[in-house]
Amino acid sequence: MPSLRLFVPALFALAIGCGVTGPASADSFSDAQRTDIEAIIKNYLVTHPEVLEEAMTELSKRQAAAEAQKHEASIAQNADAIFNSPRQVVLGNKDGDVTFVEFFDYNCGYCKRAMTDMLDLMKNDPKLKVVLKEFPVLSQGSVEAAQVAVAVRMQDPTGKKYLDFHQKLLGGRGQADKAHALAAAKEAGLDVAKIEKDMANPEVRATIEENFKLAEAMGMNGTPSYVIGKQIVVGAIGLDGLKEKIGVARCGKATC
Repeated sequence: MPSLRLFVPALFALAIGCGVTGPASADSFSDAQRTDIEAIIKNYLVTHPEVLEEAMTELSKRQAAAEAQKHEASIAQNADAIFNSPRQVVLGNKDGDVTFVEFFDYNCGYCKRAMTDMLDLMKNDPKLKVVLKEFPVLSQGSVEAAQVAVAVRMQDPTGKKYLDFHQKLLGGRGQADKAHALAAAKEAGLDVAKIEKDMANPEVRATIEENFKLAEAMGMNGTPSYVIGKQIVVGAIGLDGLKEKIGVARCGKATC
């Protein structure tokens, strides 16, 4: 909620701008008049403190609406790359009515918990399309793990083995890096030698760069971050929070 300090200057401006004699500027008042106006505002706020709460509530609503409009515009400008890039992993219902896009880092502790939420959503929402985008922001190990992941996607366009790899690496112990990622790929039944070769393919770098550009365009600076319909969500908000966002994208309200 905004600070109370935001409202005192605004109220003062309102008082001097809408006086009984008509609009005026702050410079047109003497020091004594300014002191009197400040006293009037202070006395009014002390007598009617609920006004501050009402003002803060209204300001929060306007800020949230402005932020939502900004997000919608950003998503519209980048929609093709967000939802239909050939460089992303697509799971769930590929023809789903709502697309759930997650930007993640293999060394993100919140992403580990968020993975459980994603799997639950996929299991219980047959109309949900899930898109995964590697966004390695935490360490060099994260970058290495993302590079392996892109090579896994190149080897497995169906996404089935990728999901197995994804769960093994993100759900595993220790810091994710190239060695841990390759071990997870081997355990998932992938061709590790081919992965190591494909890691040098320009497609790997292009995929990660595309994801970073998208994240920057939408104001994402951490993981997990999501695009759900016309909404941008930064941070882990839990299963119930994600369900509400999906509901809003699907039918305009939290529960359809």
